[in-house]
Amino acid sequence: MEIRNIAIIAHVDHGKTTITDALLRQTGVAEEGVSMDSNALERERGITIYSKNASIPYRGTKINLVDTPGHADFGSEVERVLRAIDSVLLVVDAQEGPMPQTRFVLKKSLELGLRPIVVVNKIDKPAADPARAEEGVLELFLELGATNEQSDFPVVYTIGKQGIAKLKLEDDSKDLTPLLETIIRHVPAVAPGERDKKIARLQPFNLGYDNFLGRLAIARVYEGTLHTGDAVFIKKPDGITRNGKVTKMFSFCGLNRIETSKAEAGDIVVVAGLPDIYIGDTITNDANVEPLPAIAIDDPTISLNFLVNNSPFAGREGKYVTSRQLRDRLAKELEINVGLRVDFADDFFKVSGRGELHIAILLENMRREGYEMQVSQPQVIFHAENGVKMEPFEEVIVDVPSEYQGAIIERLGTRKFIMKDLKVHDSHSSSASRSQVRLIFEGPTRGLLGYRNQFVLDTRGEGIISSRVIGFFPYAGEIRKRAVGSMISMASGKALGYSLWNLQERGVLYIHAATEVYEGMVIGNTSKGEEMAVNPTKNKNLTNVRSSGTDEALTLIPPFRLTIERGLEVMGEDEYLEITPTSVRLRKQQLTENDRVRARRLGL
Repeated sequence: MEIRNIAIIAHVDHGKTTITDALLRQTGVAEEGVSMDSNALERERGITIYSKNASIPYRGTKINLVDTPGHADFGSEVERVLRAIDSVLLVVDAQEGPMPQTRFVLKKSLELGLRPIVVVNKIDKPAADPARAEEGVLELFLELGATNEQSDFPVVYTIGKQGIAKLKLEDDSKDLTPLLETIIRHVPAVAPGERDKKIARLQPFNLGYDNFLGRLAIARVYEGTLHTGDAVFIKKPDGITRNGKVTKMFSFCGLNRIETSKAEAGDIVVVAGLPDIYIGDTITNDANVEPLPAIAIDDPTISLNFLVNNSPFAGREGKYVTSRQLRDRLAKELEINVGLRVDFADDFFKVSGRGELHIAILLENMRREGYEMQVSQPQVIFHAENGVKMEPFEEVIVDVPSEYQGAIIERLGTRKFIMKDLKVHDSHSSSASRSQVRLIFEGPTRGLLGYRNQFVLDTRGEGIISSRVIGFFPYAGEIRKRAVGSMISMASGKALGYSLWNLQERGVLYIHAATEVYEGMVIGNTSKGEEMAVNPTKNKNLTNVRSSGTDEALTLIPPFRLTIERGLEVMGEDEYLEITPTSVRLRKQQLTENDRVRARRLGL
């Protein structure tokens, strides 16, 4: 059986998983309602977080398809997948065109010499413009230095939700057969000679874990044939060699794993029995063979500290609350999350990742497992090159109605972002003032931390913002981002509606009436930018005299409920975000006013 290996890549929400699910249903290997996004967080957020494998049988050919994340924070998932496949389906929204993550994943694909197939999706959108999207992709190919062969890419037009693909816009189509035919025609098959080689070489590009089998390596077989029970050598890129034995192997059929006794060149398999295997290692049956080239992963851009929760409410809600339990959980995460770095040297754990969402997903998974912890404010990671202080910069693309562009330019300008381009899209509204503009900025990652919630307010929820890391550049200077101060509880107890009714005029509250609070807990922010100690447990003074004019109706504004991502954005440098299985709270590092004054005096 011929084997084709292909990955599906795109910017977030351009339809990768929808197309993959439609292909699985059409070829009969998945039922209606079954999705590649099987993780609970993925279903809730509507995004792909973890790359996943599937296999599609079509006309005697096995198509191994890897669905990859579309968000820039999970770029490390995409980078390693691209090494294991022979072509990519580059999915582009017919209305939005190429976006930052499109550029990121395409650049990686072209550098590896892959020849992409372009899929223009969502051609049924009212504002869809497939010709413009296709032209934007071609410009991007040329800008990224694609060869003539790579730039001569085949194009397929699709409506992922309906499971329809067309080679020409005017064609009639009932399914995704044109896309499958394009894959068979343009994705190179594995040469038969690779299977006949006596020496087998595999390289893991993903890791998994099974409670019974232990650590699993998801690997591409580059040459030769490997059998269950074979004694193997694990060679690291630096030449260190270890011995091992393959106890079980699985191949893919649809979304399911099927046990197999042998793995042939070109296939993607799951290998069990190698507890110390890592991404980028080479698995071979010959100790003298050269290891495959290492898989390089981009460095993290932000870091923060994970600490044991020591608030007055510590241990109430969590199942795992000790330092040892946090250490073990983070060590386990490192085995499969290659974009993460953890420093275990201190009493706290310094965790570095690719962005706020990357860290927030880890924290969300940990809290759902029963862990309780507190984290510090995210900080960007600085580098020094030739004595010059360097920091990560990002390209930001903003799509907004034209009336909001002034507010966006002003706000990002104060955060050291420089506008590189402005494009006015054709207006699809009866009012010329509702025309859409695309703003392209470049600036430090520091300036983007804590901005996304402000962006939603500035654009009334009508804007789209996306970004990608473009590298390290010289330090951009001081940035004053925090225009609000903290409203800090000076008492412990239950927050009362009467107190919150008076406090809501001073800023935005994070809690509602009857919420339990403690001294030092941040219950809201102040619009004037000054810290304010308040008593949210204070009740109205009662007297013996009743009058119709003394009682007022208490109208409470719904609070700005803290989630992990919101908390990471709004917290100050001297604050911790307390995360438990049922609550997310913001608190000062020093709980009492005297301790905070002493810490400021000592410069802590």
